[in-house]
Amino acid sequence: MGLWGKPKFWGHYDVAAGPHKALFNFRRVWFLAVLITAAVSLLPLIFITVVNYRATQSGFETEILQRTVRLVSNNRRSVKFFLEERQSAIEFISRLYPWKELNTPASLELILENLKGSFGGFVDLGVIDAQGNQRTYVGPYDLKDKNYGDQEWFRQVVQKGRYISEVYLGFRHVPHLVIAVKHYNSDGSYHILRATLDTERFNHMITGSESMDAGDAFLINWKGDLQTPSRTYGDVLQRIPLPIPKFSPNTEVLDGITQGGDPLMIGYAYILDSPFILLMVKDKNRLMKEWNWTRLELIGFLILSVSVILLVILGTATYLVEQVYLADQRRVAMLHNVEYANKLASIGRLAAGVAHEINNPLAIINEKAGLIKDIFSYKPEYQPEPRLMGLVDSIINSVERCATITRRLLRFARHLEVSIQTIHLEEVVREVLGFVGKEAEYRSIDVSVEVQGEIPVFESDRGKLQQIFLNITNNAFAAVEDGGRLVITLKRENEEAVSISFADNGRGIPAEDLKRVFEPFFTTKASKGGTGLGLSITYGLVQELGGTIQVESTVGQGTRFTVTLPLKYEKRNREIDAHTIG
Repeated sequence: MGLWGKPKFWGHYDVAAGPHKALFNFRRVWFLAVLITAAVSLLPLIFITVVNYRATQSGFETEILQRTVRLVSNNRRSVKFFLEERQSAIEFISRLYPWKELNTPASLELILENLKGSFGGFVDLGVIDAQGNQRTYVGPYDLKDKNYGDQEWFRQVVQKGRYISEVYLGFRHVPHLVIAVKHYNSDGSYHILRATLDTERFNHMITGSESMDAGDAFLINWKGDLQTPSRTYGDVLQRIPLPIPKFSPNTEVLDGITQGGDPLMIGYAYILDSPFILLMVKDKNRLMKEWNWTRLELIGFLILSVSVILLVILGTATYLVEQVYLADQRRVAMLHNVEYANKLASIGRLAAGVAHEINNPLAIINEKAGLIKDIFSYKPEYQPEPRLMGLVDSIINSVERCATITRRLLRFARHLEVSIQTIHLEEVVREVLGFVGKEAEYRSIDVSVEVQGEIPVFESDRGKLQQIFLNITNNAFAAVEDGGRLVITLKRENEEAVSISFADNGRGIPAEDLKRVFEPFFTTKASKGGTGLGLSITYGLVQELGGTIQVESTVGQGTRFTVTLPLKYEKRNREIDAHTIG
C-alpha cells in the first residue's frame, strides 16, 4: 500500500468464498474494526470531555455569579449605611436642639458645619414649619421662605415622619436628594428638619474602582430613572433601556441582553427604606473570557485526541486487516499451487497412460509394416514396384515419429515427480520447445536458442525446470503477435551460477503492472481465461531451486525474463512471501 493509496484488500472480492462471504469481505471487516474500536475509544473520551466542559463552565459561571452577588451586596450595605447614618444624624439633631435654636440661622450654620466635619456629604440644612414654609435655611442656594407644601417629599415626611427622597431637580434645578425628619415641639406643633446630601460623594461611592472594574454600577429609582451616572446608559435622571427587576429582599442576579443582542449579567438589590435600586451590569462575554480560553483548550484537546486516536485506529486496523488479507492470499496461493501440482501429476499420469496405450498398437503396426517390407523384398514379383516400397517406408517413418512423441510424453510424465539429476541445460530447453514447436510453426514465431560459451552440467530438478521454462515460453507466446520473435539465451554468469533469458518482441508490460507480475491472481488477460497463477508459480519454483528471476520490459518493444540458477542444488521449501503477493 502506498503512503496515501488504498490498501490491497480494498477492492478484493472472493468469488470462491461460498456461504461465508462475509468472512472474506475485508473492506467490511475493516469498517467494523474501525467503527467498534473508535466507538469504544472515543465515546468515553467524549463523555468525559463533555462532563468536564459542563462542570468547568458551571464552575466559572458560579464563581462569576458569587462575585457579582458579593459586590452588589457590599455596595448595597455601603449605600444603606451612608443613608442611615445621615438620617440618624438628622434625627439626633432634631431631638437635641429645640425649635427656637434651630430657627436661629447662626445656630443652624454651626450645626451644618459640625455635620460636615463629623460625617461629610451634607450640602445644606433647612427648617420647615407645618405649613411647608422654609423658616430657616443655611446653604449655597437662595431657598429661604420657599414653600414646599405641594411637594411630594413634604407630604411623605408629614405622613411617615421620615423620608429619603430620590434624586430630583426641585427648586435648585440641579439633581439632588434630601433626607427629612419630622419632630414634634413641646406645644404640640411640629417642624421638619431637612438636609441635602452631596451627590458627588454619593456617586463616587457607587462607581468605586472595584465596581467599575467589574462592570457598570449605578442606582435607579423604581421607575427606571438613573439616580447616579452610568458609563453605559447616560447621566442622572435618564431612563435606562433595561427592564425593572422585580422586588426581592435579597441580592439577585439575572441574565439580560443589550440592544445589540450581547449577553449581560445583571446583579441588583433593593435598598430598603429608600427609593433606590442598586444595579451592577456586566458584559457576560468579558466575564467569560477566561472560560472561553479554557473552552477552546478543552475543544482543542478533544479534537487533537480524537484525531490522534482515529489515525492510530485507522493505521492499526488497516495494518491488521492487511496482514489477514495477505495471510489469506498466501493460503489461497498455496492451495492453488497444490491444485496445480495435482493437475500436473494427473496430466502426467494421463500422458503416461496414453503413451503406453499408443505404443502397443504402434509396435504392432511397425512389426507388420516391417514384415510387409520383408515380403516385398523377397518376392520378385513385387520388386519392380518401388511405389509399394515407398508407401511401406512412409508407414514405418510415421510410426517412428509417433514413438518419438510418446517417448517425450513419458519423459515429461516421469519428470513431474521430484527428481534430482544431472542437467544439460540446452537439452532441457529444447525438450520444452518441442512441446510448443507446432504453435510456433503455426503462428510463424521465430524461436532461437543462443548458447554463449560453455554451459557446464549441474544437478537440479528436471521437472521443475521444465515447468519454469514452459510457463515463461507460454507467456512469451501470449505476448507476441503472429510472426513475432523469442530469443532464448544461455550463459554462465560466474563460477556458481548459470542464467537463461527469454526475450520477446511483444507488447511489453506497463510500469505500474511490472512490479505485480509475480502476484498470485494478477492478470491482464482475465477476459481471455488468464488465472494470474503462471508467473507466481514460476517464481515459487525458481525459489525452490535456489535461484532468482528478474523481469525487464518496455511497452511496445518487448519483455525479458532472466532466470539465474545455482550450479549446486540446495533443497528449499517453497515460501510465498510478501513479494510474491505484492
